[in-house]
Amino acid sequence: MREHDLYERYESSIDDADTMRRKGKRAKRTDDAEPTRRGRMTEEEKLRIARLREDQLSTADTPEDGDRWSTWGDAEQGPKPHPEWLVTELAAVDRELGIVKTGKEADVFLLERALGERACLLAAKRYRSNDHRMFHRDAGYLEGRRMKKSREMRAIQNRTAFGRNLIAEQWAVAEFAALTRLWQIGAPVPYPVQRSGTELLLEFIGDDEGNAAPRLAQARPDEDELLDLWRQLVAMLTTLAEAGLTHGDLSAFNLMVHDGRLVVIDLPQVVDLVANPRGPEFLDRDVRNISGWFASRGLPPEIADPSALVSTLLDAAGMS
Repeated sequence: MREHDLYERYESSIDDADTMRRKGKRAKRTDDAEPTRRGRMTEEEKLRIARLREDQLSTADTPEDGDRWSTWGDAEQGPKPHPEWLVTELAAVDRELGIVKTGKEADVFLLERALGERACLLAAKRYRSNDHRMFHRDAGYLEGRRMKKSREMRAIQNRTAFGRNLIAEQWAVAEFAALTRLWQIGAPVPYPVQRSGTELLLEFIGDDEGNAAPRLAQARPDEDELLDLWRQLVAMLTTLAEAGLTHGDLSAFNLMVHDGRLVVIDLPQVVDLVANPRGPEFLDRDVRNISGWFASRGLPPEIADPSALVSTLLDAAGMS
């Protein structure tokens, strides 16, 4: 066959294919392979491209001397005035230094945020979701919440992956709001630096070497120290009660002792004494739990009297 005949046949096939496309028809491939829909991708292909794009972005946007750039500018920020020790420049770099604590609902990591010679240590609390265990308190917490989107409510009720992510984020939102409010009224809590999704960045309670302060449960105070810690505890509970609040899950494991100062942590389930019909019940449980620890360490029963303290706190809350 002559060369110009081959060329004419090739041109004719292109014209025919163009004509068929204009009519909404699909030209059959010469190798008889099954065609795919134009503009559609399989879920596997979508995931592959998404992972590739994410890897490319993370590689391109990762600082040389850290794990990520500061997320301060994109996060919900803590109350003003911001502490002087806090690095807030957007050019700062975050670097993970290790894990501080693993928990049932969240893990806490040690994070350094630095810009040049300036640096601060932060506790990165990351709530678990998806494949991790359910929050053992989420039913009670979510009972009083109303969400505008029925799709979100169904996802939470059915415990889908999307729903569990929503629950995790609600816990983070609740704790950040509670810490912000308590910080503003002068309660002894870590300063809430920022919240981004299910991650909270908090003031690190510990030394400059990255050693976390011990929990009250680990402390072995002498008689004078025990009495001082009790007085600090009563002052903290009174501050909360005057604001109409109680911790909701208070124990010697969510109180820290740093340089002789009592610091309360783990506050996503803080209870409104007035709005919650079980408010006084939660307050009573909080007081009896922590009073029992002090009594077991030798505090005289006439001082660590839970009934008397509950009555005092209800009076401070205007509920006596």
